[in-house]
Amino acid sequence: MTSDAAPRTPGRPPRLPSWAGRNFQLLTAASVITSLGNSGALIAAAFAVIESGGSATDVGLVAASRTLPLVVFLLIGGALADRLPRNQVMVAANVLNSVSQAAFATLIISGHAQLWQMAALTAVGGTAHAFFSPAAEGMLLATVDPAHANKAFSVFRVGMNGATIGGAALGGALVAAIGPGWVLAVDAGAFAVAAALRSFLTSTANPRSEPGGGMLRDLRDGWREFASRRWLWGIVVQFSVVNAVFTASEAVYGPLVSEERLGGAGPWGLALAAFGAGTVGGGVLMMRWKPRRMLLAGTLSIFALALPPAGLALVVPAAGLAALMFVTGVGVEVFAVGWMLALHQEIPGDKLSRVSSYDWFGSVAMVPVATALAGPAMNTLGRSAALWGCSGLVVLLTAAVLLLPEVRGLTRHETSAVAESAPVPVPVPVPVPVPVPGATVVGTAPAQPTAKAPSGGSGDGTAVAS
Repeated sequence: MTSDAAPRTPGRPPRLPSWAGRNFQLLTAASVITSLGNSGALIAAAFAVIESGGSATDVGLVAASRTLPLVVFLLIGGALADRLPRNQVMVAANVLNSVSQAAFATLIISGHAQLWQMAALTAVGGTAHAFFSPAAEGMLLATVDPAHANKAFSVFRVGMNGATIGGAALGGALVAAIGPGWVLAVDAGAFAVAAALRSFLTSTANPRSEPGGGMLRDLRDGWREFASRRWLWGIVVQFSVVNAVFTASEAVYGPLVSEERLGGAGPWGLALAAFGAGTVGGGVLMMRWKPRRMLLAGTLSIFALALPPAGLALVVPAAGLAALMFVTGVGVEVFAVGWMLALHQEIPGDKLSRVSSYDWFGSVAMVPVATALAGPAMNTLGRSAALWGCSGLVVLLTAAVLLLPEVRGLTRHETSAVAESAPVPVPVPVPVPVPVPGATVVGTAPAQPTAKAPSGGSGDGTAVAS
């Protein structure tokens, strides 16, 4: 059997396979660092609002204030990422995230945080994310060789999600022990380090097949690519609702149920860590399992997202909630790798960021509405009924998208059997000198569990929800 890795020299660490090049290693390293910080900041941000006297409605409004600028600026971010060097866009976004998180941490530690200040800083993080996400998606997809895409995407996500496990568990414990402000400060530092790493990324000119033209022309070209594929826009429509209700249940109801019925931040941190463990398990599975109908397998796995809202509605014990989150994490990762493969295979390289921006625009457009209305819905219907509604919508929309023949029938292109059979060690990032500045690309963990997190990490700053 042929291997990508060179023979090992005694006394020297093993070389990585040829597809794990310098850019891939830097993207993975930055992703791991921000996943560690941001998964803890997820818990810290929610409990910062609660501990400052905020209600369920306040938690939802802060979450919505991040997603609103994300929706507003996503399309512009996608067009810019196909025009400018993607690595520079990511670095600038990470720097902005670091600054906003540091300001948020300072307010919480000083004890003078007000709701409008938390919402404003959250909006800054959302704006950074809008420019980061399309650039990150395009950078990672352009970095990977088609022959090794399945393994590369799986390895990348295993590294990012593995860091999320430790970050969530540690974050929950630290919030309980020293308070949310210091956890947010750690996340600000993680963004700064990740920005420095991303500044070393090598960026070639984006492969624009039609140079020239203005921003509107770029957006029209991206729209034509997006709208011409029914499997693409069909799944985006599905996730416009699925992401909204899942985020509302996890960003608003989850911390409240944990605080009132499960014992506080610790059990919720355990649940998020279990979700991270599930994504790692799913990533390991996808290194070996290459379903021919990748979107069919991925869409079926999304039914698992109905489990956590149902578990919260039933107020299952902490161990049971963690088990449900683990299963959900596996399902999310099966979908995520299949989705990345479909985009990598079907979308022209010069339009990746623009198509990604339309994907993300549709996928998160309803999140601000859902998170803002989560509190009023709970007050009107009761928390249990609201959570059951979230669970039912996930099942309904996922079943509906399976009616599309393209979703059921899109098949992966066969690649070299030799290339796909090579062993896949998880890449150990090569030490890189760290200068001062920073950015946001591949590697900022989702601030909240979500199925369609960007390939390179969410770039969330002060976000409560993903």
